[in-house]
Amino acid sequence: MTLPIAATWYGVQNLDDGVTRIHERHVAHWLRCNIWHVRGRDRDLIIDTGLGLRPLSEAVAALAERPVIAIMTHSHFDHSGGLHQFQHRCGHAAEAGIIASPTDANTVANTGFLIAETFTASPFEDFDHRRYHVKPASLTEHLDEGDVIDLGDRVFRVLHLPGHSPGSIALFEGDTGLFFSGDVVYDGALIDDLYHSEPELLAASHARLRDLPVHTVHAGHFASFGRDKMLEILHEYAAGGRRLGDASTWVADEIAGGGHD
Repeated sequence: MTLPIAATWYGVQNLDDGVTRIHERHVAHWLRCNIWHVRGRDRDLIIDTGLGLRPLSEAVAALAERPVIAIMTHSHFDHSGGLHQFQHRCGHAAEAGIIASPTDANTVANTGFLIAETFTASPFEDFDHRRYHVKPASLTEHLDEGDVIDLGDRVFRVLHLPGHSPGSIALFEGDTGLFFSGDVVYDGALIDDLYHSEPELLAASHARLRDLPVHTVHAGHFASFGRDKMLEILHEYAAGGRRLGDASTWVADEIAGGGHD
């Protein structure tokens, strides 16, 4: 079946604290990542960039008008596909080689999530999900544990939290308690069995979060939540729950249960 071309690709939700959630409306909710736009006095942040199928400036016109720091929390295809759109591209050195020379294998685009049912509309004419590949986007700056990102009137601290992937990072703003977690923790089934995942390291990263004075978690997928919910998720994972398991089976179940919202 030929899908219609989407008139509007991105959905935009303005939240408190100068934060906007952007999402790819025609990508299944079980895949699309949250793209976070954080406004500062002197410059803005974009945290993760989705599949990169249309320019993010289409969603936020200010991205074409102000200095922007684009942060890659990790190099998986659903988070890094739009990184090439930005001049200032930051991420952890452990995954710099992946995004500089991306393949379907090293960005995990070949793991069963990209299928015809992933999309309810096409981003452009003649789009074919089978021809989707992450575009190279060499990092212009490496971020590591303890680094600071200063937007002029607000400051974010970088946490290196490996396990889901070796270079997974998150951002924490001490003044507001905002925590941008990437895929280290979100309110869904967590993934710890990819080719470069290490469950023991993810468990250690989770242990660090228990003492972090978080107010709100803006995660890589699904809805945002508070500290109590974060602790509940970490407890369930530590007890053996919250695992995604076989991707193809999980995706099939999501589709059967209503794969789009």
